[in-house]
Amino acid sequence: MEEAPIFFADGENPKMIEAFKKAQETFKYFWRELSWEYRRIIPALDVACVKLAFTQEIDNETVVEHMWINDINFDGENIYGVLVNDPNELTNVNNGDEVEIPINQISDWLFATQGKTYGGFTIQAMRSEMSETERAEHDEAWGMNFGDYDDILVAYEQKENPENLIEHPMSKNMKDSLVDFIKSNPNEIMNKDDLGYTFLHRETIAGNSTSVQVLIESGADINAKTIHGKTPLDYAKQLNWEHLIPLFQ
Repeated sequence: MEEAPIFFADGENPKMIEAFKKAQETFKYFWRELSWEYRRIIPALDVACVKLAFTQEIDNETVVEHMWINDINFDGENIYGVLVNDPNELTNVNNGDEVEIPINQISDWLFATQGKTYGGFTIQAMRSEMSETERAEHDEAWGMNFGDYDDILVAYEQKENPENLIEHPMSKNMKDSLVDFIKSNPNEIMNKDDLGYTFLHRETIAGNSTSVQVLIESGADINAKTIHGKTPLDYAKQLNWEHLIPLFQ
């Protein structure tokens, strides 16, 4: 991704505060899409980036800048990525730095595929206050059509297939492949990474109910804990993946 434009807005602006809130509530959909993107042989996303609040104490004042990162990873606690903006005032981060930021510092997320954008809450809040001409210029600067600022999508084809808001279609379509993979690699169910995350933790964080069901039925340990002391169910609750919670009970 090229350096993303930054459009600053007053942090006290109620529209912006609402945009930050919506971005945090729906970030799980961004991560669900990106977790499948990382498994695709042919990439489907044109853009996938997250905007975060970076802070620094300068002259006894807390300075905040909202900047974009890409190359994103997420473990249910923190977001990892590479900064793609040049800070205005901050000196504790630079363009190209690898960063690790808690989930509660998300201020926006955006992915784009097949000519449609998803998320972009702060972008749409700013677009809502622009003239038609300014919106056209803004979209041209990004090289994307952001569509209707009052109708923000969060999941691929959610209008055509509302069930996509509950489960990603790839989770259903890959069920047989997952079953075969587990049969061939039974140890993968119990393996933990360096932070204690299991296959079941990762699929739960991504909201993939079919995958979670297959793993539980295959003997995955639902009580396994990460170094943060959290089970897969803890993450289902933390991220408000309501459709997953009954699978653990």
